[in-house]
Amino acid sequence: MSTDTVISSRSLTKHYGEVHAVQDLELDVRRGEIYGFLGRNGAGKTTTIRMLLGLIRPTSGEVSVLGRRIVPGETSIFGRIGYLVETATAYPNLTVRENLEVQRRLTGAPRTSITETIALLRLEPYADRRTGQLSLGNKQRLSLARALLHSPEVLVLDEPANALDPAGIVEVRDLLRSLATQRGVTVFMSSHILAEVAHLADRIGIVHDGRLIEESGREEFAAKARAFSAEALTEQERADALLTMDLERYFLSRTGGTT
Repeated sequence: MSTDTVISSRSLTKHYGEVHAVQDLELDVRRGEIYGFLGRNGAGKTTTIRMLLGLIRPTSGEVSVLGRRIVPGETSIFGRIGYLVETATAYPNLTVRENLEVQRRLTGAPRTSITETIALLRLEPYADRRTGQLSLGNKQRLSLARALLHSPEVLVLDEPANALDPAGIVEVRDLLRSLATQRGVTVFMSSHILAEVAHLADRIGIVHDGRLIEESGREEFAAKARAFSAEALTEQERADALLTMDLERYFLSRTGGTT
């Protein structure tokens, strides 16, 4: 594995009985890169992320993160990784601040990190509110805050835009881009939303039925999409797509977001 490769998988495979959730997956994610792992629901994204984190054991193949082979029960690497998975839940009877204090003690982050991370995710108005009383969007912000609290070198995020409104999606997009470009953080993020990945990722991998069927840089991916649109869509369909983008930009401008 190259010293510039932070996340690597070789022939990574996971079967559940007769179901081939992930099959012979080959990944190489470079340091400071944002890698978008794009696929429909059920394509194998979450299963892949769980294997990358050592939460489940592969049927075959292997995963390495930051030069260390990942196996279930291996915890020494987690001080350098931040992650968000769909089933991760905060303590509902604790406040946002108290939940982050629990996370701080687990990761060894400095005390100042709590206030800094609350501000980073714009959770100040909710810092002393019980987590069970938060909206779904603010619960997602808290999950991201927990992932970022200890300033990890690598972020592994399963559907990070879930439950966020359009302005929140843009804020998280800008935050992840800043972490990658200014701090050299490596981001591996899954999504089933093309626009979310296309706006952010340096490289995009498309997974379908557990297999990586395409991988390309953002510009190459965009060029392929434009060519497909010109060939396969009607003039009305292209106009509708442009209108949708214009409406989103207008909505963000009216609600204090950025475009």
